[in-house]
Amino acid sequence: MSLEDYDRLLGALYQGSLESPPWQGALQLLRDQLRSAHVTLMLRPPSSESTGVMINTGAVTQQGVESYETHFFALDPFVRLSEGQVVTAEELIGKQWLQSTVYQEYLKPLDVRHLLGADIYTKDGIECRLRITRGHDAAPFSEADKSLVKRLLPHLKRSIQIHAQLDFLECERALFAGAVNRLLLGMVSFDQNGAIIETNPEARRILGEKDGIWLAGNNLCLDNSQESRDLQRLLRQALSGASINDEGPGMVEAMAVTRPSGRAKLGVLVKAVPMGQFSESKQRPAVVVFLRDPESNAAQPSQELVRRLFGLTRMEAQLALLLTEGLTLDEAAEKMNVRRNTARTHLRSIFCKTGVTRQTMLVRLLLNSVISLG
Repeated sequence: MSLEDYDRLLGALYQGSLESPPWQGALQLLRDQLRSAHVTLMLRPPSSESTGVMINTGAVTQQGVESYETHFFALDPFVRLSEGQVVTAEELIGKQWLQSTVYQEYLKPLDVRHLLGADIYTKDGIECRLRITRGHDAAPFSEADKSLVKRLLPHLKRSIQIHAQLDFLECERALFAGAVNRLLLGMVSFDQNGAIIETNPEARRILGEKDGIWLAGNNLCLDNSQESRDLQRLLRQALSGASINDEGPGMVEAMAVTRPSGRAKLGVLVKAVPMGQFSESKQRPAVVVFLRDPESNAAQPSQELVRRLFGLTRMEAQLALLLTEGLTLDEAAEKMNVRRNTARTHLRSIFCKTGVTRQTMLVRLLLNSVISLG
């Protein structure tokens, strides 16, 4: 193997942590280099609870994959290899490997004769399996083949750890983005050059209405000329503050945007996102503009969520939610089709269970609780 080919393979291994599906290119390069039929990376091996996650290269069928994920994985003796060990199935198990159910009923019909494997484990509990195959007409894997895989293993392990960290950050980002969306908070992020990077669903809804503020190309435009100048000034100030290497909260400014329709003004908050100590990317968010429509209707929390959170009955939960919508007790009773005295009885019970003594306190308690995140 030439040094150029080895460098290309190493680069593909590390680049693979950013790909989707990950490591597809690197596995294909390894397959070509080893003249193998398949190279498979089990990112999450199949189990009785899950079919796992496998990245395959080579000629595979959906039926073949499903057969292993749902049945043959439990019969496979070629598992739990020692860390750093690169070994064939016959070296590990002996000649009886060729008599095993997995080989006779699964691999042999797929024209798999030679099987080379290595397992990767991390301190975070990750277990990955690398499996490389050749057909019945091919030569067995050589010591040079095993040596190449052994040299690549530490790099693949580091790339898997990088991928795991990136996946954790993406899960966290998606969680927080979902919470922001449920709170009906619009978000528009800008890079250091003032170009828009991303808008979330609520921001797209507000901007799409073109009622006082809208998006033209890569710019936020406002109907009111003075408000437009104010927003541009705040953005310039925030972008200037974001260029400072500081892990503090950054500059925060707010303003209101008039809507020609006569609806309540939009709230706009501009926040700088200072660069971290080791930030280098020019595409990172440098400024975030938050948009809030005071007339937007948030998704109604489920009665079941309110009931469980505060220990209410279903009728009490329904009444509590109606009151948070701004209805009076009489209006809520009418909507529930109950007498006013019945609604008042329910309200007293709600007060007792939540520890509040007034209707306004109850509404504040519900609005400040986690029900808006449900």
